[in-house]
Amino acid sequence: QLHLVESGGGSVQSGGSLRLACSASGHPFSSLLVGWFRQAPGKEREGIAAIDLDDGYTSYADSVKGRFTISQDNAANTVYLQMNSLKPEDTAMYYCAADLGGRPAVRHLQLQEAVYNYWGQGTQVTVSS
Repeated sequence: QLHLVESGGGSVQSGGSLRLACSASGHPFSSLLVGWFRQAPGKEREGIAAIDLDDGYTSYADSVKGRFTISQDNAANTVYLQMNSLKPEDTAMYYCAADLGGRPAVRHLQLQEAVYNYWGQGTQVTVSS
């Protein structure tokens, strides 16, 4: 059973940086598709970044493109989300999710919740102005 644990959340001032980590266990890491999602109070959950660990293909939402970077560390079974130039509107609970990777046919869906069957518990990010 695939198990995901997020870490690295916290409070930061506007313009600051944080790095979130998603550690995976229970499944061959390099065969996964891993996505980062966030949900602010009163808003729908939003897919913001994803990476297919099979070949490193990445996707980003327009809201974070150029500021956030998703990366993988196969030795550590961990996917990172480096978040720079943070804004108050980035305040949310951040979740990582995973499912089977190596499926080019679903690449256009990488930021969609429905693609993922495994979810972590989330880590809070708060950005103050």
